[in-house]
Parts: sequence; C-alpha cells; structure tokens
Amino acid sequence: MTERRQDDYDRIWSLIKDARVAMLTSERDGRLYSRPMVASQKGFDGSLWFFTRKSSPKVAEVAGHHQVNAAYANASENSYVSLSGAAVMVDDRAAIDEHWNEWIKTWFPDGKDDPDLALLRVDVDTAEYWDAPSSKMVIAFDYLKARITGQTPDVGENRKVDFTRP
Repeated sequence: MTERRQDDYDRIWSLIKDARVAMLTSERDGRLYSRPMVASQKGFDGSLWFFTRKSSPKVAEVAGHHQVNAAYANASENSYVSLSGAAVMVDDRAAIDEHWNEWIKTWFPDGKDDPDLALLRVDVDTAEYWDAPSSKMVIAFDYLKARITGQTPDVGENRKVDFTRP
C-alpha cells in the first residue's frame, strides 16, 4: 500500500469515527432506500463493516445490486463524507468475532450465536469528503468577508478519492 493511500484511509477515518451513524443507501426495483447504520470497526482500511440480519431487506437488495453508498454527517464538526462501493453479506464467525462489541447486543440479544446475524462489508471504491471550519465565529467571518468582497466563501477542504487507482 502506498503512503498516499494510507493517508487517505487515515483522513477518512478521522472524519467518520466520531460521526458514528451512516445513512446506508441501496437500490431495489429502481428505487433508492436509505437507513441509519453504525459501522463496527476500529479503523478504516478501505472497507466498512455493518452488522445486520440475514433476513433484512437490505441483504436482498445488495445481493441484487452490490453498489451502495454510506453517507456520514458530523454537523457539529462541519464535516461530511460520502463513501461508495460494493456491498456483500459476510456470514463468517471469525469476522463476526473480530467486529463484535457489547453495544451490538442491543440489536442482537442472542449475541454472536444468533443464527440470523451476519455482516455487510462495503468495499469502498470512491470517497468524497468536505471538512470545513467548525467554529461558528470562523464560519460567520468567512461568509461576511465573502459578502463584502464578492468572492465565494472558503468552505474548507473538499477532496475526491478514487481507491480503484493505485
């Protein structure tokens, strides 16, 4: 892995780790469906991991159309991340053990042995993020300055990352 790729992974992780909840969007019958999901991982290495039920409609959706999007918004930090990639259901006890934490038991009271328990793995191929100053004073000043000068405000860093390229 290149140093740049690792830097991209680290940057994305720094933006999503505190946002916690992603809106995971999948497609069924030509329509898009989104639902809140919490990734279960300790870092970002190009994949997102979500616990799910095998019987969930989203599992059938990704089986029929693998492309999904996970969108994170951390409004208090003024950062936003959109991650797109291919999703697949993973029914592997070792992966479940690796990603399990007691918080997951809230949704799966039978624990890791629940026969309906599985993971959705999203292998991210593209990402885009926006990271703007979070201080209300900085934002207000920047917008006021833009109004006076006629220039567009500095909305912070915006970057597109294509993980399909080396």
